[in-house]
Amino acid sequence: MRADGLLFDKDGTLFDFAATWNTWAFNAIHGFAGGDADLAERIADALAFDLGGKCFRPDSFVIAGTNREAAEAVASVVPGADVDAIELKMARDAAEAPLAPAVPLKPYLSDLRTKGLKLGVMTNDSEYSAQAQLQGVGVSGLFDFIAGFDSGYGAKPDPDPLLAFADQQGLAPERVVMVGDSTHDLIAGRRAGMQTVAVLTGVALTDELAPYADIVLPDIGHITDWLSI
Repeated sequence: MRADGLLFDKDGTLFDFAATWNTWAFNAIHGFAGGDADLAERIADALAFDLGGKCFRPDSFVIAGTNREAAEAVASVVPGADVDAIELKMARDAAEAPLAPAVPLKPYLSDLRTKGLKLGVMTNDSEYSAQAQLQGVGVSGLFDFIAGFDSGYGAKPDPDPLLAFADQQGLAPERVVMVGDSTHDLIAGRRAGMQTVAVLTGVALTDELAPYADIVLPDIGHITDWLSI
């Protein structure tokens, strides 16, 4: 077996990004706009979100960014907005977002654990949202490590949060696989000296991800064969 641990991104990796977040973001934008169509357009532009298509543009920083960055973008165009209040609302609302797992997560993760793999999640979302969402689909207890951008380790593409997982689990970085759907995930993995697997359940396409990945797979369900388990 080529690895001892798997560290997953959350959105676009464990959960299909478009199916989970496009409708949520569309509704959130209109909520922040309070019925003002022009303001909704400005918020959408700040987030690189296509209101007509009800989807994030491929170049949107939100795809791999932190909640704080998204809150700052919203606050920059909403008169009198408080960044902290927006960030808190986004975290609470995101924790209740309807989720679309990329694969049936409980049997998939349980199988990986029975094979002796250490499992972790590192997301640029908040730890609160990550914990709530993973609990919501009944898999939080299957992970040995769950961290967000606000957990004290930093945010991707910085390698420190990835190395924190390896260190806490007693794993050599080269025996850990960082699995993600964005270049932030993969660059962080490379910087940490880890193996990298890209999945196509986010917004980025193969050509964008391939330069930073050991392999590009349709979704996390294909990792088992690649690991030669």
